[in-house]
Amino acid sequence: MAETALLEVEDLAVHFRLPLPVAERAMGRRPKVLKAVDGVSFAIGKGVTLSVVGESGCGKSTVARLIAGLYRPTRGRVAIDGRDVTAAKDRTRAIRRRLTMIFQDPQASLNPRWRVRDIIAEPIRAFGIAGDARETGRQVDGLLEQVGLAGADGEKYPHEFSGGQRQRISIARALASKPDLILCDEPTSALDVSVQAQILNLMRDLQDDLGLTYLFISHDLAVVHHMSDRIAVMYLGRFVEVADAAALFAAPQHPYTQLLLETIPDLGMTGRDREAVAGEVPSPIDPPSGCAFHPRCPHANERCRTERPELRTAGGPDGATVACHAVEEGRIVGAPARGTADG
Repeated sequence: MAETALLEVEDLAVHFRLPLPVAERAMGRRPKVLKAVDGVSFAIGKGVTLSVVGESGCGKSTVARLIAGLYRPTRGRVAIDGRDVTAAKDRTRAIRRRLTMIFQDPQASLNPRWRVRDIIAEPIRAFGIAGDARETGRQVDGLLEQVGLAGADGEKYPHEFSGGQRQRISIARALASKPDLILCDEPTSALDVSVQAQILNLMRDLQDDLGLTYLFISHDLAVVHHMSDRIAVMYLGRFVEVADAAALFAAPQHPYTQLLLETIPDLGMTGRDREAVAGEVPSPIDPPSGCAFHPRCPHANERCRTERPELRTAGGPDGATVACHAVEEGRIVGAPARGTADG
């Protein structure tokens, strides 16, 4: 994958130092550190969708913001087509143009004081894509039509549209710079279910037509099942399983992945027993020792409580990797998924 990857991420991490109250500073206490992302590595090939999935607070959105340059990493490397863009000085206009982002809430991410035409035209002007104002207008009209809106909608303001239409505007703005990679931070979670399907289908059609590459962030496994070529399951700042989408849903390896799949509705109404995800995600300020999942894992032993597992190849043709002592030792094996988004 690395030889043909559009995006490569190596050991990416960001640690936030939390401010101390005055009284604690006077006592000489050291500030606590929140490890939002604590060493993730992956690569995405051109035209591929990699989804990062996990419970709220696991660090999914932070990964996207690190790649976009909104946060400066504590350590690690981000490369596009083999070029390291981790340092701010290396983020040239040509690199920034190739990468864009779609945010979770379109109402919050669109300037309410600008007309839609100006919102979409901003990246076109910033990167000098059009020769003059007339060409800019033609490109804006084309982008609006490409996402299922009309050119005349460019004269309106964001508040005049529904939530689904606003997200279409966000997608049009993301496409305006003619990017190769789009970072999608839960782009449908703020929308009604019926509208979600329309937006997801639009994104897949655009990927097929334009050869786009997606890093897709979501907590919704049904959405991930629909969108993904490959899936990374994240827990407390680290990946615990990475596999092809079909293989992960057919035979999840990590106990956390298996428990996550129990949250998908059993549309087949099989009447099978279901096991809910037990407990809550621990605080990243004070994570458990060893494997971070061990307080919630039914297969944990003493090694799990003291030694942190690393991602290792789990075997199989898809190149799946799993960070789990129980899987490595053969105490558990990949379990067939007890439900999928298709029932």
